[in-house]
Amino acid sequence: MVKKSFVSVMVQEKKEEKCGSVEFQVFRFTNKIRRLTSHLELHRKDYLSQRGLRKILEKRQRLLAYLSKKNRVRYKELISKLNIRESKNR
Repeated sequence: MVKKSFVSVMVQEKKEEKCGSVEFQVFRFTNKIRRLTSHLELHRKDYLSQRGLRKILEKRQRLLAYLSKKNRVRYKELISKLNIRESKNR
């Protein structure tokens, strides 16, 4: 239930932003991470999906690090909207 309402809010905002923006890319990676996490709860030995999840997590972490360096306000807003934790390095 919560996931659907979250996606609907972001879809409305997506129309305003370009698909190549850092925020949109982080949003897409976050959705993929949540989907893969729920998949891995059922299929614990799916090692290829685990590897894919780690790669997506690293990509999202790099994008968030870039955004925090360039614009700290947008970074904070994005983290609060997506309900993800702040990086340990920052």
